Amino acid sequence: MEQLIYISTSHTEPALNVVHDILAVSRRNNRADDLTGLLIVGGRRFLQVLEGPRTSLDATYRRIAADDRHFAMVKLSRKLITKRSFPDWEMGYHQGAGGGLVEIVERLSEPVDDPCLRAEIRGFAQLHSKAA
Repeated sequence: MEQLIYISTSHTEPALNVVHDILAVSRRNNRADDLTGLLIVGGRRFLQVLEGPRTSLDATYRRIAADDRHFAMVKLSRKLITKRSFPDWEMGYHQGAGGGLVEIVERLSEPVDDPCLRAEIRGFAQLHSKAA
């Protein structure tokens, strides 16, 4: 099993209904492909963590890379893992209600055992909350 983290930039700031559509499709596809993960949206930037079988990760990443709604996809890390950080989430997400981006991401990342992954996710939130 592997974990893949990438960041990308949307051509325009996505409307909430667009983000919800992305989540609905992601959750359906991830369930079918045995993937779990987390999506964080900060303005026009997306950070996604995906975890699961290599072949599913490869196919999903290729499909995402072909989506013309965004550009500048950068793999931040890819590594073998022995257990999932998000075992119960087809795609975890939280919209802005109930606190700012940093606070939301702090809550979402609490169950993450890997301190490096937790720091990477929280660093993204801190950076993009300042840019917003």
